[in-house]
Amino acid sequence: MLLPVTADAEWIDNRDALQAWLDALPVAASVGVDTEFMRRNTFHPQLALLQLGWNGRHALVDPLAFEIGDALQPRLGDGTAVTVMHSASEDLETLAPLLPDGPRQLFDTQIAAAFVGMGLGISYRALVAELAGVDLDKGETRSDWLQRPLTDSQRAYAALDVVYLKTIHEQLSERLQQRDRSAWHAEDCERLKRRASHRDGDPQPQRALRAAAEWPREKQALLRRLLLWRDRSARNLDRPRPWLMDDTLALSLAAQPATTLSDLEQRSRGQRALRSAQRSELFELISRPVEADEIAATARIPAHPQGNAKKALAAMKQEVDDRATALDLPSGLLCPRKVLEEYVVTAEWPEFLEGWRREVLHDQLPALLPA
Repeated sequence: MLLPVTADAEWIDNRDALQAWLDALPVAASVGVDTEFMRRNTFHPQLALLQLGWNGRHALVDPLAFEIGDALQPRLGDGTAVTVMHSASEDLETLAPLLPDGPRQLFDTQIAAAFVGMGLGISYRALVAELAGVDLDKGETRSDWLQRPLTDSQRAYAALDVVYLKTIHEQLSERLQQRDRSAWHAEDCERLKRRASHRDGDPQPQRALRAAAEWPREKQALLRRLLLWRDRSARNLDRPRPWLMDDTLALSLAAQPATTLSDLEQRSRGQRALRSAQRSELFELISRPVEADEIAATARIPAHPQGNAKKALAAMKQEVDDRATALDLPSGLLCPRKVLEEYVVTAEWPEFLEGWRREVLHDQLPALLPA
């Protein structure tokens, strides 16, 4: 196993230097991109560092020193450059204020690796070891990236996160073409971008709390109301959702609403961001009757499969495994178990299974639904 190269990365802390670095890129360049961010006490990830790489040139951009978004959008958001990232989900969320719709062309190396038989969720370190024969040091994984100045060790670690994206991109692109999987990979990258650009959050957050699956529709609608309020408030206050109201409290208040403000105060102790103003808002939400239109707008919470649905789930899972084996794909990439669980209960074709997955599975799965 080789030692990692020493990356000579340019430190950029002003607008002109960033613009000059970007202007030197060819029109259709493949640009390696990574971020370092912090998310300890906030709802929104705090961008602490942006790493860029192209053809042996590397840059560490300091977003704490100047506004970088207006320089990135023309080249990555609107231009013809290919943005190469590894496991891009959190990075896209972090960059969303700067690239609202994400990069125009995204190549996610983790997704590509899954399509070419390297397993689901492979790490960047493992991918570099496999394709570049280099063992990367992960010693700075839990660093404080908001500190200034960064240490030499932090800079070296951050630069290495983009140094090998070029060779990884080239090898994975070739393997995708050999397997005729380039279009499928591009579709999944577009799906990833859409998910990261949903800045208003999940419109049906109650579906994730299956403990309420057997509740009356009115109670499920109230739970949705509380969870939507939590999401909006957490975004506005820039505090983690559980600091306002954790799932246990949300379920408790929806099942058995507080009857007085003092009752709510007693039951919500320990919620670190729930101040008097937010508590008053929450009490007003709890006290307001649930109307018929709100119930109609609330998607049912899918229950855990039981009886015939459980048998159907097992048959569907076997079908997915068989199709995945035939295509040399991880089963979890083709269709995660959670998606099958919802489908077998609701009988509604999942959005996740649209696109290339519909072509692969739609002739088989509907016939396995319980009568």
